[in-house]
Amino acid sequence: MSVEVLMPKLGESVVEGTLSKWLKKVGDTVSEYEPLAEVSSDKVDTEIPAPASGVLLQILVEEGTTVHAGTPIAIIGTPEEAKAGVKPAAPAAAEAPPAPEAEAAPAEEATPMKKSEAGKISPVVARLAAEYDVDLSQVKGTGLHGRITKKDVMAYIEAREKAKEETSKAPPVSPVVARLAAEHGIDLSKVKGTGKGGRVTKKDIQKYIEEQEKQKEVPPWEQPGTGILFRPLEESMAQPGAPGPAAPPEPSAPPTPAGPEEEVVPLSRMRLLIAEHMVRSKRTSPHATTVMEVDMSRVVAHRNRHKEEFARDGIKLTYTPYFIMAAIAGLKAVPEANSVWAEDKLILKKRVHMGMAVALENGLIVPVIRNADSMNLRGLAMAVNDLAERARSKKLSPDEVQGATFSITNHGVTGSLFAAPIINQPNAGILGVGAIVKRVVVLETPEGDQIAIRPMCYLSFTFDHRILDGASADRFLRTVKEALENWK
Repeated sequence: MSVEVLMPKLGESVVEGTLSKWLKKVGDTVSEYEPLAEVSSDKVDTEIPAPASGVLLQILVEEGTTVHAGTPIAIIGTPEEAKAGVKPAAPAAAEAPPAPEAEAAPAEEATPMKKSEAGKISPVVARLAAEYDVDLSQVKGTGLHGRITKKDVMAYIEAREKAKEETSKAPPVSPVVARLAAEHGIDLSKVKGTGKGGRVTKKDIQKYIEEQEKQKEVPPWEQPGTGILFRPLEESMAQPGAPGPAAPPEPSAPPTPAGPEEEVVPLSRMRLLIAEHMVRSKRTSPHATTVMEVDMSRVVAHRNRHKEEFARDGIKLTYTPYFIMAAIAGLKAVPEANSVWAEDKLILKKRVHMGMAVALENGLIVPVIRNADSMNLRGLAMAVNDLAERARSKKLSPDEVQGATFSITNHGVTGSLFAAPIINQPNAGILGVGAIVKRVVVLETPEGDQIAIRPMCYLSFTFDHRILDGASADRFLRTVKEALENWK
C-alpha cells in the first residue's frame, strides 16, 4: 500500500517551507526514517525523513517550491507497485493545501468514531491527526461504517482554522513578515494582504513601507539648501563656484555577462537570505562600534582547571560560555542593550535569549539559547555544544533561530583579532570576540609598572546608535571586560 509523504510543520510559528533539495529520486529504495529531502525555512535546512520503507514512486513537489505544512510532496510504495507503475500526479502548487483523499466507500450518515474502531483508520489519517494535533474522537467519519477518511480530517482542520481566524483580528503572517513589521513599527491590520485568504506577504509589507516613505513630506525649513554653501566640502572644492545642486548619482549599470575566463556561481537560498538580512540591518540601524582589550588570564586559568572535569561528563568547555555570561552581566548593567527599537519607544526584554553565531560551510546561522540569563557555566556549555553540533548537522528547527534579544559572534576562532560585526535585527547590538593571543603588556602594580606576557583579547561592541550612545555602549562593554578579568 502506498504512503504519502507530507510536508511537516517545521515549528510553532512556521507553517510553510521551501523544498530545496531531493536526496532521493524516483525508483530509489528508501528505509523508514532515512532522509528523503531537505526543506528550507528562513536560514534553517531541515531533513524530511521517510515515513515508511519502500520505493519512491512519485515526486509531487519540485525543488524550489514553497508549500504549506501537510501538503503531500511524494509517494512511497512497494517494489511491486513500482514494477506495475502508478498513475502520475500533478506537482503540488506552491502554498496549496493538502488534496482530499478519494475513497470509493458509499456515503453514510456521519457518526463519531468509536474507541473500538480507533485501529481501523488509515496510516494517512493517523499521520494527519498527529501532524495537526487532532483528537480523532471529535471527528465525524463519513466512510464505510463510520470510518474516518482523510477528507473528514481535512474538513475538521479547515473548520478549526476558520474558527481561529474569525476570533483573531490579525491575519496569519510568516516570521519574515512579522520581523519586518516589528522593525518598522507597522500595524499589520493596516496592510492589505494579497496572499491566500488575505494573508500579508513579504511583498505586501515592502510595498506598504515604500508607500509610507513616499507620503512623508519634509517641511521647507528641513529641506537641504541648494547653494554651494550647503554642499559637502569635497564637492565644493571640486567645483568651486559652480551654482545649483549636485546632479543626482546615475543608476548603477547592469551586471555584465560572464566572459570566457569567468564563472557564474548561483547563490544558495541561505546566501541570498544572509545578504538580504545584512543589507536590511545596515539600512535599519545606524551602526557604531566601540572596542576594548581584555586580559583573559583568569578565564584561561579557570578553563584549564575545569575542562577535564567537564569532559568526563561529555561536555566540551569552550570560551564561548564565558563570553555569554560576561555579556549577560553587561546587559543587566545596561538594560537598553537588551531592547528593541519601536519608533517612539523602547521595548526592554526581561529575559536574555542569546543568539550565538555558528559558521557553516555555505554561510552563517544564529541559533538561540533561550533564557540564557538563568543558566550557569555548565548549562551554557551544554547549550553551546548542542546548538553548534545540530547547526552543523542541519538538525535545527526554525524556532531555534528566532527570538534572539542579543547576539555574540566569536570571529576569533579563525584568527581574526577584531571586527565590527553587523547587528542581528532587531537586536540593539552584537558583541564581537577576537582571537585570544599572548601579548606583551604593561601592568600597573604597587611596585610600579611591570612588563608581562598575558593572553589578551579584543572585544568589539557594535550597537544601534538610536538606542545607545557612546557612554552607555562603553558602560556595557566595560562591564563585560570587568566580568572576564575578575573571573573567580
